[in-house]
Amino acid sequence: MTPATPPRRSPSPRLLAAALGTLGSALAVVGCAPAPAPTPTPTPVFTSEEEAFAAAEETYRAYNEAFNSVDASDSVTFEALYDLSSGDFEAADRKTLSELNAEGLALTGSTTVSYFEGLSSEPPFSRVEALVCVDVSGLDVVDKSGQSAIDTNRPQINPLVVTFLLSGGELLINRADRDEQAQCVAD
Repeated sequence: MTPATPPRRSPSPRLLAAALGTLGSALAVVGCAPAPAPTPTPTPVFTSEEEAFAAAEETYRAYNEAFNSVDASDSVTFEALYDLSSGDFEAADRKTLSELNAEGLALTGSTTVSYFEGLSSEPPFSRVEALVCVDVSGLDVVDKSGQSAIDTNRPQINPLVVTFLLSGGELLINRADRDEQAQCVAD
């Protein structure tokens, strides 16, 4: 004879009520949880092409001022240039200034920005191109004996198409290409 299976008991109404209450509370908490905060849309740094061009010009003029303060024998003075540049432009400066320092050459005189013209930029203005004409006629690179290391046939004006890229809310000089066809008009 097989023992009789005890009758199955239904859960007590109190147990059922408690379980449903717990489930209901859990669902209420999940249902009431705030939606994740939307990711804010970044506000553009510049509201117009004119503002972007003005910022690019300010950056290049600050770079030129920093360049005129460089002491090729003191690499600490190079840092102000690196703060205003990135990419190919910064890499070229690092190489050139390191070579000047290693060879004991000195920069004398100064350069001036003789012309600046914004060429292109589109919203959100994170990339700006400009024509920059740099007058290098007052700059010389000399060795320890004071002899110039500059080619006597060097042009006096250096016309450049400069690309600026937005980084950390500021435009940095990222690239500069010589443009012999550019018309540099004096400021």
